[in-house]
Amino acid sequence: MKQKGERTLLASVILSSPGPLVLGIALFFGRSSTQIADFIRRTSELAAIIVSLIIFRIIHKGSQQDNALKRKLESIANRSVGTAMLLSGFAMLIVAALSFNAEKGNVVPSLIIAFLGVITNSWFWFRYRKLDREQPDTILSVQSKLYLAKSVVDISVAIALAFVALTPTSPFVGYVDLTGAVVVAAYLMITGINTIRGRQLLQAPV
Repeated sequence: MKQKGERTLLASVILSSPGPLVLGIALFFGRSSTQIADFIRRTSELAAIIVSLIIFRIIHKGSQQDNALKRKLESIANRSVGTAMLLSGFAMLIVAALSFNAEKGNVVPSLIIAFLGVITNSWFWFRYRKLDREQPDTILSVQSKLYLAKSVVDISVAIALAFVALTPTSPFVGYVDLTGAVVVAAYLMITGINTIRGRQLLQAPV
C-alpha cells in the first residue's frame, strides 16, 4: 500500500507540473480572470501535493513510527493542502474583481487544460479514494478531497472558458467569466477551511 500511495502521489506531482507552466505561458496571450485564477489555483495545489508527497515518504519510511510525530506531520499535510486552497480562493476573488472589464484574449489553451484536468483529476480522485478505503491513510484521504475539489472546479472553469471562447463578443462574457472565477473561489475557500479543520465538504458515495 505504501508503494501504491507513493507512486500515485508522485504521478500527481508529475502530471500536475505542466499545468502551471502552460497556463503561465498562456497568460501572455489571454487575460481572462478565470484563466488567471486557474493559474494561481494550479500553482498552489502543486506546491501542496509536493509537500504531501514529502511527508508521506517521511511517515512511511522504516517500520518504526512515532505516533505523535506521525500525527503532527499528517496535520502539516492537511494544513498545507487546505491553506493552498484557501489562499487560492482569496487570490481568485481579487483577480476576478480587478479583471472584470479587461480584454479576455485567447483562452483556448486554458480551456484545453481545464478539459484535460476534468479527466485526469477525476481519475486521481477515484484512485486516492480506492487506496484510502483499502487501507485508511490521512494523507491519501486529504488528497482524495483535494482531487474531488479539483474535478468540480475544472468543470466550472471549462464551462466559463468555453463560453468566453465561443462567444467572445457577447455582452454577457464578462459576467460569465466573473461568475466562473467566483464559483471556483468560493468552492476552494470552503473546501480549504473544511480540510484544515479535518472535515470533508463533499462525501463521496460508498
